[in-house]
Amino acid sequence: MPLYDFTLRKIQITLDETYHEGGPVALTPRSRGAIVAVVKNPFAGRYEPNLLPAMEALKPLGLMLTDRLIAAMGGREGIDGYGKGAIIGARGELEHGALWHLPGGYAMRERLGTSRAIVPSAKKVGTLGTMLDVPIGHINAAYVRGHFDAFTVSVTDAPRDDEIAFILAMTRGARVHSRMAGLELADVKGEDGLR
Repeated sequence: MPLYDFTLRKIQITLDETYHEGGPVALTPRSRGAIVAVVKNPFAGRYEPNLLPAMEALKPLGLMLTDRLIAAMGGREGIDGYGKGAIIGARGELEHGALWHLPGGYAMRERLGTSRAIVPSAKKVGTLGTMLDVPIGHINAAYVRGHFDAFTVSVTDAPRDDEIAFILAMTRGARVHSRMAGLELADVKGEDGLR
């Protein structure tokens, strides 16, 4: 397998807690976290017909970022939402962000235990400070409406033209004051990734 230079330039971790959205204060705040790895894009400025082998090279990064984000959020207990994304620098292409599907998604699945639902994903080509709304969904039941969300992520000095910012996001709990009915957490069966 060829070697790929995904040299890591920086990591950024963002955490937030929401206590209320104008209504009563929640007994337990909802927490969200995102981690970004800004790496060199070995395909910047050229067309590579076979990108698949490069996914293997990114698996250790996916695991490391997952472990770092879980630790930053205070441990695995209660993490029940996730998502991923990528912002590709201007000399790259959208397909370079798709390299993150396997390494990012499966790393979270491995570390978070039972997680049958699809890992929501978004990607875009951008410049320094580009914002990406990383979609969030429940880890076992995609139909849990209270977990439909997005976490806006940006890095002030990334991605440079020859970089990619790979992102993982996790949440603990439904939106504060979630009240749109549909499948509730207490009713999740977790059998098919949908319900």
